[in-house]
Amino acid sequence: MKKRSIVYLFLFAIIGMVLYAFFIEPKRIVTHHYTVGTNDGQKPVKIVQLSDIHIQENYSTTQLEKIVTKVNNEQPDMILFTGDLFDNYAKYGPAEEVIAAFDRLSAPLGKYAVWGNHDYGGGAAHAYPEILAASGFQLLENSGVNVPLSNGKSVYIGGLDDSMLGNSLIEETLAGRQSDYTILMSHEPDKADDVLDHDIQLILAGHSHGGQVKLPFFTIKNALAEKYYDGFYSLANETTLYVNTGLGTTKIPARFRVPPEIAVFDLYV
Repeated sequence: MKKRSIVYLFLFAIIGMVLYAFFIEPKRIVTHHYTVGTNDGQKPVKIVQLSDIHIQENYSTTQLEKIVTKVNNEQPDMILFTGDLFDNYAKYGPAEEVIAAFDRLSAPLGKYAVWGNHDYGGGAAHAYPEILAASGFQLLENSGVNVPLSNGKSVYIGGLDDSMLGNSLIEETLAGRQSDYTILMSHEPDKADDVLDHDIQLILAGHSHGGQVKLPFFTIKNALAEKYYDGFYSLANETTLYVNTGLGTTKIPARFRVPPEIAVFDLYV
């Protein structure tokens, strides 16, 4: 009888974890707050990073509205989106609803985005730039912008083209740089190793989903997110990399021990 009870408990635990992974954790949104740089008494620049929303039938615009509310409650100065808006645009792509939601995101110093591999695939390549432009995002494709700050300094926001389906060029991305501090957006985190000699202070990436389903002694890793896949990494030449674990799912609509993430950075320049 004891053995049978243990087996039943084990089966119930497995069923519970599966239900949690498919129906509960993917709908959670965890907001992580970080401080970058040295607090010098000045007001920091508040930056929100979003990544890998992967809008699909299992992650509809209703969930996107929750993201918008949480982001606006943070009152960010700047919003950076590191790619993968739709999972498969040709299959499920409610453009007008996404534009309306993204347009409600508020950031006085600007909203910026880069290409992800899913933004090229699934018929999204033509729609993605139009959706971003209509919702007030500036798409950085091997380009950047110098953003002046209230303390007289400035931050350069550079955006690499996608490294899998695009053509990422770091020299072009930094060509217009005239700032005290550089943030580089790259959808794929492992691209960071190729840009470490370009005086970049912070790299923000996504793509990995943090493994999406994290089991003991085993984490699923994506191409170009095998070396760096979750959180902060201190790299050469005083470069910091942050890999956002994303908000949506792909391949399977499940998350386990990797809840959807909004990253908020108080940046001191």
